[in-house]
Amino acid sequence: MALNVVIMAAGKGTRMHSATPKVLHRLAGRPLLQHVLDRVAPLAARFGEVHAVVVTGHGAERVEALVGEHARCVRQEPQRGTGHAVQMTVPALDDAADTTLILNGDVPLIGTDTAAALAAACGGQRLALLTVTLDDPTGYGRIVRAGTAHAGDPVQAIVEHKDASTEQRAIREVYTGMMAAPTAALKRWVMALTDDNAQREYYLTDIVAMAVAEGVPVVASPAADETEVLGVNSPAQLADLERRLQRRLAGQLMDAGLRLADPARFDLRGTLAHGRDCEIDVNCVLEGEVRLGEGVRIGANCVIRHAHIADGAVIHPFTHIEGAGPGTQAVQVGAGALVGPFARLRPGAVLGDEVHIGNFVEVKNATLARGAKANHLAYLGDASVGERVNYGAGSITANYDGANKHRTVIEADVHVGSNCVLVAPVTLGAGATIGGGSTIAKDAPAGQLTVARAKQVSLPGWQRPRKKG
Repeated sequence: MALNVVIMAAGKGTRMHSATPKVLHRLAGRPLLQHVLDRVAPLAARFGEVHAVVVTGHGAERVEALVGEHARCVRQEPQRGTGHAVQMTVPALDDAADTTLILNGDVPLIGTDTAAALAAACGGQRLALLTVTLDDPTGYGRIVRAGTAHAGDPVQAIVEHKDASTEQRAIREVYTGMMAAPTAALKRWVMALTDDNAQREYYLTDIVAMAVAEGVPVVASPAADETEVLGVNSPAQLADLERRLQRRLAGQLMDAGLRLADPARFDLRGTLAHGRDCEIDVNCVLEGEVRLGEGVRIGANCVIRHAHIADGAVIHPFTHIEGAGPGTQAVQVGAGALVGPFARLRPGAVLGDEVHIGNFVEVKNATLARGAKANHLAYLGDASVGERVNYGAGSITANYDGANKHRTVIEADVHVGSNCVLVAPVTLGAGATIGGGSTIAKDAPAGQLTVARAKQVSLPGWQRPRKKG
């Protein structure tokens, strides 16, 4: 048992007014085509082996780089219609797969269940068309059925809106542009297509008439809802689909217990796992892999990317958390930690339990042990900070010498005064105190006060320079 899947991804997307191929524009943080590939992958569990073929054209190299090893790519050059695109796939279709499913790379939310039902409706014997019933079908090809036009009656034709009669325009069931066909018949039909039309293109919908003429049953398989069959042809349509998807994701999260202050002002561009009693305020963007423990609170206007935030942590408003990727590169925030407002945690930041990171503090590639605090206007880069350290306002680790990064070690219970510069590599021993305004370039001994600043001098009679003229 096997299934061919053809994904159309050759179009330029003229109305996008962009140098980016249409199928590479992003929805919820991922390219449109990636959404389709992700929905095709689970079909293997139902149909055995899946032979996926992506038709590329405009921006082919960029599109093929995204596809990688997930599917075979064939190029359509030049682009001469949907029928021509499928013609290009004929040598790549596996004859052992009796059904070929045809999807669109710019229709990103097609459900796996819907795609599976469409393939099953074909069953290697029928031409199955994916349809949807719309309140306003203007512009869509209408599904014309035999007999009384009951939902179970055979399909006779697809009539384009511009060619439809007044009676046909009253039909609300429309063709979505996706279908499943018997593989052997599909190969024969598409190779028999002609470009005898005003656009001089080969239209895949012309195979409906061929199927009817041969006595092959043409059936309709309904989509679950309108959203999953909406395509993207313009920035406005992309934005509309983004809101529809985000509202759906927000609904799923709230059904699982997440509290969103306003689901219309929430964006998930990756995955989110959460415990009980988590709250997210308005205008937050979550990207990549984000995990929240129990009782986590995230303030308004935060951007969080690749982060694991433990139980009871509070992320105050306007905080940016920027992990580099899933796994060990995700930013770690310990239980009961307080972060922000206006804080920035960069890749490699690991905060222990009850750590405090305050306003305008930046942490990069640094670990802070339990109870450490950096509450104001500070930078900690390439550092290891011990328990209960108090890191003063305006202090920084000077970790870069112009060629290499060096590490600063601050042992437990150190107090670093305000406006200090710690020139790495350097170690501050346990319990050390660093006097405010010090530049520390040598190790500071444990338990002692270390001060490194110039002697204060006052010059009587000194005057400020005056402007000439």
